Amino acid sequence: MVPGDERAEDLTFMRMALEEAAKAPAVGEVPIAALIVRDGQVLAQAHNYRELWQDPTAHAEVIAIRAAATALGTWRLTGTTLYVTVEPCTMCIGAIILARVSRVVFGASDPKAGACGSLFNLPSEAKLNHRVLVTGGVLEQESQALLQKFFKKLRETPPHKPGLFGLFCLFGSSG
Repeated sequence: MVPGDERAEDLTFMRMALEEAAKAPAVGEVPIAALIVRDGQVLAQAHNYRELWQDPTAHAEVIAIRAAATALGTWRLTGTTLYVTVEPCTMCIGAIILARVSRVVFGASDPKAGACGSLFNLPSEAKLNHRVLVTGGVLEQESQALLQKFFKKLRETPPHKPGLFGLFCLFGSSG
């Protein structure tokens, strides 16, 4: 790859990840998405499904890794780049390392759970048997804005309470 082209490619694929992340709130999910690319081809993309599936491991990165492994017919994802809108957590970077992903590009840092430099820096851990190159801050403002919009709306939406109409529907009418 010619120097300078890599940044343009990173922007292109991060925009695709942001488009995928924007779909997540429609199903009640936090807008985080990942896609895995090899040789300029998208192998897999996903957004979070933790709430919908009630699965604590249903992070976008893990789902994308599973789909890419299926697409390639191998769990070794060498030569791939994983683009994700938010810095991976410890579980996700662990899966990324175990899957032998070559590179991670993320948007927004996560000071509360990020494991690629914010809270921990697992990709640089010398004791691990695989190294992952990490580039952070790609379209960071766009990634942050998507999250902020989601959480602002969540805070402004009152929790669902059945109220009298809900109770009426729940128990039916005796009339």
